[in-house]
Amino acid sequence: MSTKDFIEKDYYKVLGVPKDATEAEIKKAYRKLARENHPDANTGDAKAEERFKDVSEAYDVLGDAKRRKEYDEARTLFGSGGFRPGPGAGGAGAGGFNFDLSDLFGGGQTSQGPAGGGFGGGLGDVFGGLFGGRTGTTRTQPRRGQDIESEVTLSFTEAVDGATVPLRMSSSAACKKCSGTGDKNGTPRVCPTCVGTGQVSRGGGGGFSLTDPCVDCKGRGLIAEDPCDVCRGSGRATSSRTMQVRVPAGVTDGQRIRLRGKGAPGERGGPNGDLYVVVHVGGHPVFGRRGDNLTLTVPVTFTEAALGAEIKVPTLGGPPVTLRLPAGTPSGRTMRARGKGARRKDGTRGDLLVTVEVAVPRQLSDKAKDLLESYRDAESGEDPRAEIFRAAKGD
Repeated sequence: MSTKDFIEKDYYKVLGVPKDATEAEIKKAYRKLARENHPDANTGDAKAEERFKDVSEAYDVLGDAKRRKEYDEARTLFGSGGFRPGPGAGGAGAGGFNFDLSDLFGGGQTSQGPAGGGFGGGLGDVFGGLFGGRTGTTRTQPRRGQDIESEVTLSFTEAVDGATVPLRMSSSAACKKCSGTGDKNGTPRVCPTCVGTGQVSRGGGGGFSLTDPCVDCKGRGLIAEDPCDVCRGSGRATSSRTMQVRVPAGVTDGQRIRLRGKGAPGERGGPNGDLYVVVHVGGHPVFGRRGDNLTLTVPVTFTEAALGAEIKVPTLGGPPVTLRLPAGTPSGRTMRARGKGARRKDGTRGDLLVTVEVAVPRQLSDKAKDLLESYRDAESGEDPRAEIFRAAKGD
C-alpha cells in the first residue's frame, strides 16, 4: 500500500463508525466485523478474507491513539485542499504552487514554505511513524500444517499382503474454544511488526536480506488482545484422532511411508501437513523374507535326497505346492516355487525360495541300523573329505 493510497482510504467507513467514535466503539465495531469475516470462519471465501484484511488494517490505525491522531491530521491536511497536486505529478496546483510528491513523502529534498521556512523532513516523518517504515499490503498468509510421524507394527502376513490398520494420533489443530483465532472474543489483530506476514527481514550483508519468523506473533501474523485460556493465544491446541491407514502390500521392517495431506490441519486456508508412518514387521515361525521373495527351509530324509522324490511344502496363506527333488539332491540346495512370494506394487508376486536340509534321524530301529551298515559296506570306500585335505595342502 502506497502512502497516497493510505491517505485516500477512509478507515472510519471501513469500520462503520463516525469520526468522533470512542475507543470502545471502534474496538466493538472491529471485533464484530473481524468475527464475521475471519478466514477460519469463511474457508475459501476470497471476499471475506480481503474484507478481514481491510478491517484489521483499519483497526491497526484507529485502535492506536497516536496513529489515529497522525491519520486524522494527514486526512485533514489533504482533505482541506492544501498540497493537492495539479495536472501531472510535478505540475502546478490550482494556486500555481509547484511541488513534487516525493518532497512531501521524504523523497530526499526539504520543501520550503512561502516565507522560506523549512518543513524539516517533510510529511515523510509523519507517515514514517504511521507505517513503521514499511510498505506493502497487509496480508495474513496461509500456513501449512505440521508433519506428523507415527509408528505401526504389522504381522509378517500383513506386511506381505497389505493391511488397513487403525492409527491414533495427537497433533496440533485449530483450538475449538477460540475457533483457531487465539483470542477469547475471536477477534485478533494483525501483527504490526510483520504486518500480518508472519515474517520479518533483516540485512544479511552484501546486499542480501534474510527472512525470519516474527518473534512478536511467533509467525502467525496475528496477535490476540485477549488470549484464549486453552491455547494461550497461539490458536492451536492438541487434538487426538483415530484414522484408518492403508499400509500397502510388500512393506519391509523400518520402511517409512508418506501419506500426503494426512498430517496436522493448516491455518487460514493453508494445506494440511503430511503423515509419516514408520512400519515395524514381526517375524514368522516358518517363513523368512528376501526382498520380494519368501524363504523357507524344509527337512528331507536321506533316501528322498539320494533317490529323488516329490515333496509338498506350505505357502503363506495359500495351498501347499509340490516340488520334485532330483536324485542326488545335496543338503542346502535351493529350489524355486514361482509366484508364491510377497506381493509387489504392481500386483504380481515374487517367488518362494525353498532350501532343502537333509535330516539325520536321532534314533534308528534295529532293522534300519542293519540296512545302513549294509549300505556302508556296499559303498566304494571313497573318502568324501579327501578333496578338502588336498586343497588344504595346496596340491
